[in-house]
Amino acid sequence: MPELDPGQSMSVPWALQMKGVSADDPSRLVQTLTGAILGCGGWVLSRGANDTGIINMLFEFERRTCVDIYSIVIGSGVELSPGGHIRFTELCQCTRSHPHDCGAEIASVDLEIQTYPREVAGHSISLRLS
Repeated sequence: MPELDPGQSMSVPWALQMKGVSADDPSRLVQTLTGAILGCGGWVLSRGANDTGIINMLFEFERRTCVDIYSIVIGSGVELSPGGHIRFTELCQCTRSHPHDCGAEIASVDLEIQTYPREVAGHSISLRLS
């Protein structure tokens, strides 16, 4: 990490809160996301699922890997809210614009995922498409 001049202040890290939905089994999804985040060099700080199928994950990663992290979240079957997509896109575009200045900075994601049984999720999707 680059050293700061005494007059320079530390920038506020990216701390993203987002929600999503998924039709996957909660325990399988937690395992898949955890492995993928760790595989990209990230850190899973906390994770868990409750009886209603809500998954909560808190994880961090170096900003230089933000596109990979965004891809694995979507690729694992999580449908992010529009706000979640916007925040991840902003992070990726900002990081791409200044890779040498901020690539090593840490981003944090607090992700809440509501899971649904496949039959309910399939019915919801077919209603949305018609």
